[in-house]
Amino acid sequence: MDPTIPIRPGDTHWIHHLDPFAVHFSGDFGIRWYGLAYLAGLFAGLWLLRRWQRQGRVPLTVDGITDFVVACAVGMVVGGRLGYVLLYEPSLAVTFTADFPWWGLLAVNHGGMASHGGMIGLAIATWWFCQRRRISILVMADLIAATGPIGIALGRVANFVNGELWGRPSDVPWAVIFPQAPLIQGFQVARHPSQLYAVALEGLLILAVLLPIHVRHRRPGLTVALFLLLYSCGRFAGEFFREPDLGQQIFFGWMSKGQLYSIPLAVAGVGLLFWVWKRGQRPAAYTRLDELVLHQG
Repeated sequence: MDPTIPIRPGDTHWIHHLDPFAVHFSGDFGIRWYGLAYLAGLFAGLWLLRRWQRQGRVPLTVDGITDFVVACAVGMVVGGRLGYVLLYEPSLAVTFTADFPWWGLLAVNHGGMASHGGMIGLAIATWWFCQRRRISILVMADLIAATGPIGIALGRVANFVNGELWGRPSDVPWAVIFPQAPLIQGFQVARHPSQLYAVALEGLLILAVLLPIHVRHRRPGLTVALFLLLYSCGRFAGEFFREPDLGQQIFFGWMSKGQLYSIPLAVAGVGLLFWVWKRGQRPAAYTRLDELVLHQG
């Protein structure tokens, strides 16, 4: 036990001491688990997309899939960072230092990403890509929704490794003492490992529901509608265990910003679900444009 960490006498909960760097060079420079989680999620998504392309479920060539994944990665990172700064810590947008990367907006090691912003960035990148390729945006959105929970789950594992986004105080046997968390009455207290709850609620459970449905349906938009509904519910539930960010506004005396932002996602998911179901099957939307022209000719 680290004697420098003020812990209540008799508290035997595990103390978080994981290194956020997979490879540490010096100072704040190195290869972080957070970045590796993003890469692993992208490669897992790329593997699944290529597999589904061979099964006729992706209206792109193999090279087109790679271009799509790159566009999604850029949209997700830019949207996630902008979302965090705009929604949670606007001061970073006007913070400048003498140290690299000089601008608080670019200092991803301070503050991280916002999942809601990442979704918006993904949506914009997908819309832009589909407009250029003249393919169904709903089909491509379904592909993101079917593979996205993998990246979300890995990202939440990285949050746990980083010792960030900790939970509320708790005495459950699996609670964790996070040395970075604020003191309570002069002591570090055990907290819910809310990051690991999010791995299940925002990632693995959604993946278990969506994958069997996605590989069978031919209703463009069905997977993304279910994802919006399931993710918003999982995020809303998980926020009850997560400690709100310092200074974050609480609504109605109990609702966090994460919960508030989840409500319109759920409403959008329900609305899209009804519309998609009423629209019916659209198998032609899964045909590549070059194949469609060939068949018509």
